[in-house]
Amino acid sequence: MSTNDALHGYYLEDLEIGMSASYAKTITEADILLFAGISGDDNPIHINADYAADSFFGQRVAHGMLSASLISGVLGTRLPGPGAIYIDQTLKFTAPVHIGDTVTATATVIEIDEERRRVKLETVCTVKDKVVAKGIATNMVDRRSK
Repeated sequence: MSTNDALHGYYLEDLEIGMSASYAKTITEADILLFAGISGDDNPIHINADYAADSFFGQRVAHGMLSASLISGVLGTRLPGPGAIYIDQTLKFTAPVHIGDTVTATATVIEIDEERRRVKLETVCTVKDKVVAKGIATNMVDRRSK
């Protein structure tokens, strides 16, 4: 077995509809500030407490894409995992995420296209039992070498 095989995630043949995996992270102020720096999104709703206090939310909120990026963590490390290529993603943000919230990103296999090597996964981010983001992701997944 090569090093690449040992590090590889699921192969197309290993996947079944209904398989699911999750990744959870508690969002910190440092996460928000670092994400603002990396993404260039320094909207004051994310980084300025005084501005955010007068906003619709009444306090700072995490970037929607910060929460959604946890989906990439699930897809790239758990299901389908290393070796899969993230092709596309639809997203709808449904609720804010605040500093101290634990976001759980879950991906569930909903469709497998053997011919095209495509796997569609329902993606959902939750805080406790509240959905904060949801969508559909498509990954291209390797077949097992013969």
